[in-house]
Amino acid sequence: QEKLDMSTYPVESIRNFSIIAHVDHGKSTLADRLLEITGTISKTDRNKQVLDKLQVERERGITVKAQSASLFYNHEGINYLLNLIDTPGHVDFSYEVSRSLSACQGVILVVDANEGIQAQTVANFYLAFEAQLSIIPVINKIDLKNADPERVEKQIEKLFDIPTDECIRISAKQGTNVEKVLQNVIEKIPPPQCNPADPLKALVFDSTFDHYRGVVANIALFGGEIAKGHKIVSAHTKKRYEVNEVGILTPDEQPTHKLYAGQVGYLIAGMKEVAEAQVGDTLFLYKQPVEPLPGFKSAKPMVFAGMYPIDQTEYNNLKSALERLTLNDSSVTVHRDSSLALGAGWRLGFLGLLHMEVFNQRLEQEYNMSVILTAPTVPYKAVLSSAKLIKEYGKDQITIINPAQFPDKLSVSEYLEPTVLGTIVTPHEYIGKIITLCQDRRAVQKDMLYIDENRVMLKYLFPLNEIVVDFYDALKSLSSGYASFDYEDAGYQSADLIKMDILLNGNPVEELATIIHNDKAHAAGKLLCERLKETIPRQLFEIAIQAAIGKKIIARETLKAYRKNVVAKCYGGDITRRMKLLKRQAESKKLMRKIGNVEVPRDAFIRVLKREPDK
Repeated sequence: QEKLDMSTYPVESIRNFSIIAHVDHGKSTLADRLLEITGTISKTDRNKQVLDKLQVERERGITVKAQSASLFYNHEGINYLLNLIDTPGHVDFSYEVSRSLSACQGVILVVDANEGIQAQTVANFYLAFEAQLSIIPVINKIDLKNADPERVEKQIEKLFDIPTDECIRISAKQGTNVEKVLQNVIEKIPPPQCNPADPLKALVFDSTFDHYRGVVANIALFGGEIAKGHKIVSAHTKKRYEVNEVGILTPDEQPTHKLYAGQVGYLIAGMKEVAEAQVGDTLFLYKQPVEPLPGFKSAKPMVFAGMYPIDQTEYNNLKSALERLTLNDSSVTVHRDSSLALGAGWRLGFLGLLHMEVFNQRLEQEYNMSVILTAPTVPYKAVLSSAKLIKEYGKDQITIINPAQFPDKLSVSEYLEPTVLGTIVTPHEYIGKIITLCQDRRAVQKDMLYIDENRVMLKYLFPLNEIVVDFYDALKSLSSGYASFDYEDAGYQSADLIKMDILLNGNPVEELATIIHNDKAHAAGKLLCERLKETIPRQLFEIAIQAAIGKKIIARETLKAYRKNVVAKCYGGDITRRMKLLKRQAESKKLMRKIGNVEVPRDAFIRVLKREPDK
């Protein structure tokens, strides 16, 4: 395979840009057209979301990982090298977006001509705006019969202060006007500010794992050049490597002789562990240290869930599958955990529910691992007041991931719960229902703005645990699918939290304990008891299933005993005869209840702990 010579592309003729938008506004389709126009891939009808390589992405039609590709384009007689990064649109993956933007100098902001501006469009615009990137607004899907580009242009002007004549109207599906986007990229986006004569300075903005070649790191060069045989050092781990191969991604890997400043490509340097290619790390030449680039703030997990192998013999296989998958998805945090009912497992932190589902699906598809995922919880904090506990933990604030570690109320001055600032963009006729929904979820309204005559943007401060399970589904069904939702982290606030225990015949069951807000405890306790009543098998004695806060019982269901019909042999005769037999049976049942203990079968746990939609 012929290696490319990259020295013909000086810094002035390089443009690095990424495509950002709300879900389903046509980012990946636009990327396909750009790849076709520049001749990077041949034009066929099969080019649908070429950059979405994972099976999950193909099945769901969403982008999960940001993908990069280098395009060559001739504009007014000069050859340009364009590095395109296609980003995901879901809230959960906004971390991927912010990472991709660090390697760019400009963005294409895609807005659907049919839907107009939605919540994630606003969030992504501000990410790019804060990074001081030049923004090219593009209005996509003008071929649809309901498209209304004028309305969308007005919205863009009102919200983002971008004049309407700068918007480019395109149809990515049919390829209308897409050339104009490329010309605008060359004219409006500045070349990277760097010099090939400087010492090597490269930012790792993504990494994947290859079974044969180890870690493949995607890098953006901010100075110098890099070639096979160079000795490089990582600023983060201080380890030395020798470069085996460098190249560019024209979606597929294309080896080159060298990479120069301003270019984006990949690098293979015999790193064995994905942890070595830390995302946000700076690479430099051995004995030529440089000031490390500002990395990214590491992704903060918003949702925690326990993951256990279905069969304990699978533990080691699942462990290696998890390790390999977390290499490709560095935003998942993993802690060892074990539970009496489910055995040894892990507590995983995810960025959101979709992230959790996608992760689970990738485990099943790529590694054939089926696992038990418990209901998602969020990380709480407790401010300790007792000197003994502060000494034990070494600090006065602790983070509680597992309900079993929940400290007693006597030794705590206040409990804190995580909050998020949510943005909802909706047609105005649904506003009443949505406000009611938000109030049910203990949300506080912060702002309300009419984008145009029939679109409203609402801002609310939500407790994270209220929106983590089913808020999004409820919002979509209330608004017939028109409302869109986006959130960002907003720190912690104090809350009235309690630990709810589940008792079976007076004995607490550790796995079923949950941390919950005081107002919601009664409803949740009742629901959990009812669900347990359906799943625990009946015994020869009666079982009391109770939800308790401290010593106070807040809900109860009774599972009746199996019993033999002891009065079947009586026909006629005196009533006292029947009473004697029934009384004798009741006494022996009482004795059995004293000595019998209730074993909750494993599948009952799984059925209760799994997230189930409320019946």
